[in-house]
Amino acid sequence: MKDRYNSGKLLLELFMIALGLLFLVPLYLVFINAFKRYDEILTSASSLPELFQLSNFVTVWQEMKFPTVFANSLIITVLSVLGILLFSSAAAYQLVRRPGKMSNIIFLGILSAMVIPFQTMMIPLLMVAKDFKMINNLPGIITMYWGFGIPLALFLYHGFIKGVPVELEEAATMDGSSVFGVYFRILLPLLTPITVTIAILHSLWIWNDFLLPYIVLNSKAVQTIPLASYIYFGEYMNQWHLALAAMTLAVIPIVVFFLLMQRYIIQGITAGAVKG
Repeated sequence: MKDRYNSGKLLLELFMIALGLLFLVPLYLVFINAFKRYDEILTSASSLPELFQLSNFVTVWQEMKFPTVFANSLIITVLSVLGILLFSSAAAYQLVRRPGKMSNIIFLGILSAMVIPFQTMMIPLLMVAKDFKMINNLPGIITMYWGFGIPLALFLYHGFIKGVPVELEEAATMDGSSVFGVYFRILLPLLTPITVTIAILHSLWIWNDFLLPYIVLNSKAVQTIPLASYIYFGEYMNQWHLALAAMTLAVIPIVVFFLLMQRYIIQGITAGAVKG
């Protein structure tokens, strides 16, 4: 029997629409102000621009060396996410299929990193990174993102893999498949929903991250987009028209990526909830 559409559902829908519009306000302000002059932003920040001029974007493109910082952000995000997916899924597979005290200790030890604030690890991280020559280079920060991203990914994979029937892997083993064959040919395809979910969440985080690149990447040759945008924020004056144009250029790729992939987030969370 279908539920009737009543006044309660109408109020709920209106509330959700109002809430959605509220979340769109910051995006609206960033977008329209990216086309304004600096004085126009100060006088009328919420109104539409008198003229949609592209000079801010041209200036930002040249001053930030946008192609270079875009390539740096892309390389760091893609390689970091791929490493997180590979290492965390393989580790979760072994921890789930080889239960015992040692597996529980390793699992809880990795998860404990999730509750440690990043600020408390900044100084020790810099000391270790300096000793291993991981400062001012892309491989160094990619390795750091692996360390920070694996605990959450491992936790999600661990819950999902427990819902995968072990009989599938046993049948593949009886057909002569090795452990790696079972992992790559049987398990990874079944993990697609949660893999896409983890990839989206970590891509959003790494692409927009400012603090870790700020303390690790000092050279302009390896700067990311958020770090390069910081040149428009000074001690006495913030160049909001250029900063907002830089933010608009920075968020366009990740917003498009999120809109294309966001339906997989719901699928992954739902599948994980049912099977886990």
